[in-house]
Amino acid sequence: LQTKAKTFFGELPKFAENPNNPITSEKVLLGKALYFDPILSKNKTQSCNTCHNLATYGVDNNQFSAGDKKGTIGGRNSPTTLNAALHVAQFWDGRAPDVEAQAGGPVLNPVEMGLSGEKEAIDRLSAVPKYKEMFTKAFPESKDNPITWDNLTKAIAAFERKLITPSRFDDYLAGDDSALNDTEKKGLQLFIDKGCIACHSGPALGGGTFQKFGVYGDYWKETGSKTIDEGKSAVSKNAAEKNFFKVPSMRNVTKTFPYFHDGSVTDIREAVRIMGKIQLNSSLTEEEIDQMVAFLETLTGEVPEELKTL
Repeated sequence: LQTKAKTFFGELPKFAENPNNPITSEKVLLGKALYFDPILSKNKTQSCNTCHNLATYGVDNNQFSAGDKKGTIGGRNSPTTLNAALHVAQFWDGRAPDVEAQAGGPVLNPVEMGLSGEKEAIDRLSAVPKYKEMFTKAFPESKDNPITWDNLTKAIAAFERKLITPSRFDDYLAGDDSALNDTEKKGLQLFIDKGCIACHSGPALGGGTFQKFGVYGDYWKETGSKTIDEGKSAVSKNAAEKNFFKVPSMRNVTKTFPYFHDGSVTDIREAVRIMGKIQLNSSLTEEEIDQMVAFLETLTGEVPEELKTL
C-alpha cells in the first residue's frame, strides 16, 4: 500500500517553485506583510487573510465571503491558500495561470477588496515608509522604482509558495508505517480502489486538473445548490467545459469546510458520499465513509508558525 501510495502522490516539496519568481527571505517577508495588511482594500477593512485566514487553514469557513464594501458578497466559496501554489492554475475556473497572476485579482475585484486600479494600490503603498524599504530589499534590481504592481503580486505569490503543509501522511509516504493506523490505511486503500485518485493525485492530492462536477448526475440535485454555476465554460467559452471546475486539493480538507465551489455542503461525510455517487457512481457504505474520512484527517498539516502571524 505504501509503495502504491508513493507512486500516486509523490513527495510534497518544501515550497512551490517558480523560476520566474525565485523565493528570497526578503520577498517572503514583504509578501507576508502585504497578505495581512488591509491597506489593499478600498475601506481598509480587509486583507488577503480575512477570507484566507492562516489561523483556520487558509479559509474563513463561510459559504461565501463578504467584500470590503458593505453588502457585497463573493459568488464562489473562498478556496484555501495552503498548498494552492502547487496547483495547475488558480481560482475555481482556472482563470489565472499561477499565484502570481491570481494575487492581484481580489484587490481589484469590486465585490472583494474593491480598489479602483493598480495605481491606487501603488499610491497607497508608496505613502508608507516601511514598504519603500521592504520593496527595495525584496527587489534590489528595481531600485529606482521598486513599488510596482508586478512586484506586489510577485511578493504575495512568493509568500504563498511557502504555504505548504506536510502532515502525518507524508511521514507514512516517507516510510513510517506506524504514521497511519489501520482504519486510516483502509481509508487510503478505498481512496485508491474506488478511483478518487483519478483526480486527487500528485503531492497536493488534487489541484492538477479540471473535471466535470456531476459525471453521473446533476451536482445541484445532490448538493442542494441554489444556483447552477457553469464553471470553466464561462471563462473558456467552450461548451464542452460546462460544469468543469478545478479539482481541489485534499490536504487539510477536513478543516476547509464548507465544500465545493459554492460551499453548498458543510459536512465532510456528506461531501464524500456525494463525490462517490456523482463522480464515481459508487454508493459508499457508512463504514467506508468513516474509513475514508479517517484517511482524509491524516492530510491535516501545519503552516510553519512564523508564516501564520505578523
